[in-house]
Amino acid sequence: MLMSGGAKAIEALLPGALEHWAEAGAAKIPLPSGVVSYTPGGWHRQWPAAHYLIACSRDLLDQHVRDIVLADPRIRLLDKTGVRALTGSAQRVTGVRVASREGLEWCIDADLVIDASGRDSNTVNWLAALGITGIRERHIASTLVYASRTYQAPARNNGAPLVQIATAPHTPGPRQTGTLIPIERGRWQVSLAGTGSGAPSEAKDAFVPFALQLPHPMIGQLIARAAPLTDVQVSDATGSSRRYFEDARHWPEGLVVLGDATATYNPLYGQGMSVAALHARALFHTLARMQLHAPGTARTAQKAIARLTEAAWSLSTSQDALYPHAANAAPSLADRAKGRYLNRLSQAAATSAQAAATLTQVTALEASPARLLKPSMLLAAGLGRWRRPLAYPPLTDAQRAVVNFADHPEP
Repeated sequence: MLMSGGAKAIEALLPGALEHWAEAGAAKIPLPSGVVSYTPGGWHRQWPAAHYLIACSRDLLDQHVRDIVLADPRIRLLDKTGVRALTGSAQRVTGVRVASREGLEWCIDADLVIDASGRDSNTVNWLAALGITGIRERHIASTLVYASRTYQAPARNNGAPLVQIATAPHTPGPRQTGTLIPIERGRWQVSLAGTGSGAPSEAKDAFVPFALQLPHPMIGQLIARAAPLTDVQVSDATGSSRRYFEDARHWPEGLVVLGDATATYNPLYGQGMSVAALHARALFHTLARMQLHAPGTARTAQKAIARLTEAAWSLSTSQDALYPHAANAAPSLADRAKGRYLNRLSQAAATSAQAAATLTQVTALEASPARLLKPSMLLAAGLGRWRRPLAYPPLTDAQRAVVNFADHPEP
């Protein structure tokens, strides 16, 4: 999924992307009103929407961005080719050395090299080969395991809301969550996650029972009458990693690192693609203000990217701080304090329209986490859940017709 902050960034850089996705079947889900959410604060009320997320498969999202980019005659794609090293010096990167699958190698000169190669980026080593060392890295391991599976929704259930069910991360015992996201062609992308003895397995016959035993069985009831389209995919790659390129004592001209190449986040929060899009827009704005070859342009862009990274990193790691972690990669005390504060805000958002609006604005990556420290939000966190929580999911008439809970009728 793509948060509205990231979607707007892509649309600004590639006009027409939103229309392409919509025509291909991607859903534009309003936030928070389009989400039926159970959190430690209870069922969230259906507050008015001010933001949104794009819900679709990764293949659909990538394909249409790729189509728009490659339609530009100035773009040339080198297929079946990989980067092997940076060329230039510690003062300026002047290009890359590439190799084909057949083993042919050659150099490509460039005014600006952008590393958007993802979590497996080798830039730290390539910089070391140029004499730039000491790039600080941080890793936060997690014991969270998640499993995902795609379903074909029954025809009568096509149109289900996005559903999120979560246990309190700070309570004793295993922590578990579940998310159902409606995507193109009447399908549901379902993700289940848990820690320790509460982790999901790859067993096909265990997927629905796991969803049914979450704090509310809504997701399990929905997928129990849907047809699975894929096997269960399980991953424990839920940790977060960051490379602090912006803090390097020396940074070469002609090189910018962005996206997952600079930081990765727990995929449970769906931030990665949105943050990468914001990084690209930050680079665009930097180049619009500064000359490409002006001293400090690359470092200025890297620092702008770092500010956006810090916002997403803070949100992700503070939530992860409430889960069990490996002792050698644990969150800091500050991370844990932020996690407890966000948990209080989540409780407040279940019953406060103002708290929900601000929290959604930040999690949709349309505002800085600093907004969460406004006096009104500090008060909301102090009060916590000040109204009686809803006893039933806050479904609209249309959503209720889709969900149709025979076992959990509403009064």
